[in-house]
Amino acid sequence: MKVVFLCGGVGRRMYPLTEYKMLFKFLGKTLLEHQLSLAGEAGLHNFVIIGNPDNIKQLRAIASGISRIKIEFVVQKTPGGIAQALQAARKLLTERMIVVNPNDLFDVSGFNALLSTANQKPVSVLLASEVKEYFPGGYMVTDKRGMLLDLVEKPLKGKEPSNLVTMLIHLHNDARILLDYIDRQTTGKDDVYERAIAEITRDTQNVKVTKYRGKWTAIKFPWHILDAARYYLDTAPAYIAPSAQISDKATLDGKVIIADNVRVLENAVIRGPVYIGNNSIIGNNTLIRNYSHIGDNCTVGFGTEIKNSYLGDGCMTHVNYIGDSVVGDNCNFGAGTITANWRFDNKKVKVRIKKQLIDTGHDKFGTIIGNNVKTGVNVSLMPGIKISPGNMIPPGAIIKKDITG
Repeated sequence: MKVVFLCGGVGRRMYPLTEYKMLFKFLGKTLLEHQLSLAGEAGLHNFVIIGNPDNIKQLRAIASGISRIKIEFVVQKTPGGIAQALQAARKLLTERMIVVNPNDLFDVSGFNALLSTANQKPVSVLLASEVKEYFPGGYMVTDKRGMLLDLVEKPLKGKEPSNLVTMLIHLHNDARILLDYIDRQTTGKDDVYERAIAEITRDTQNVKVTKYRGKWTAIKFPWHILDAARYYLDTAPAYIAPSAQISDKATLDGKVIIADNVRVLENAVIRGPVYIGNNSIIGNNTLIRNYSHIGDNCTVGFGTEIKNSYLGDGCMTHVNYIGDSVVGDNCNFGAGTITANWRFDNKKVKVRIKKQLIDTGHDKFGTIIGNNVKTGVNVSLMPGIKISPGNMIPPGAIIKKDITG
């Protein structure tokens, strides 16, 4: 059994966050490392990782530090969807396989459900989650036995054929059958994989759907980084590294995870769930709370409040409020910079993605900031604003529109 991780796609909807999704770090490990570890819990130790020319070196470097598993690498030279990725790995896929989108967060019961259902010898097994609200993905129609009847990719809101959404954790009992059906497709779109599964369903009536009943988080848009941080903070135990230096005058309350060589100074308050990364400094009179995730080598300076936000590595703050925001690496916030996170009209915050306003579903949501952004003193950033990497915001600016240049 091989587990195929699809790591070659480019997440254009994540901009201005330019890191590949599976390379985002949570609790000090990349998402890919978390996924490899999870598969190991299910007894799976043989992997194929499909990357692209830009990220394959990073993927190899991550995998080189993991022992007791076998990993083969394939380069998907151009972005062309799931089917093209599998075709690129064809020589390695000659047996049973599990195809995984590493940007889907789930627990080990997902793998276990696939493996137990596969013993019934269906052609394929698709993992599904029941949703209560619209999700921009593939919806499945099944019969009473749980056999797939139809797969509808991204129906319009209100036109969903069911409440079952496919998670991209699929088991195929013979990879060669799937690849043969992929080869038959003539469409030039990137839905060849889904079309192949639909045709297999029509021909064999032997594609099984099994329900996943655990917690599922999918990273599709930048604000889903906050959901991912919450997922890992909820599932990890509290921990304070022995090398951390915590002032007797600091307050730690609730689940707090503090990594190596962190310094927490006098009168700092950390109310968990919160993660503080390696070598970070939490300064005097700071407040960090409500599922905040602080990366490595950050300095949260005097008088800063951070609430329900993700900060990448190497960020610096001083007398700031950062609320419900996603911040890339090496960002520097001048004194008095504020991220507004609530609309006075009480409407959900929307973000412009590829010229379309997308509802985040959040009453409170702040700013999405790319790597290496710097703000001057007293800058105000309005809800749902995006700032592209490398920008410098002048002092006193009120930013009401995306900065994309």
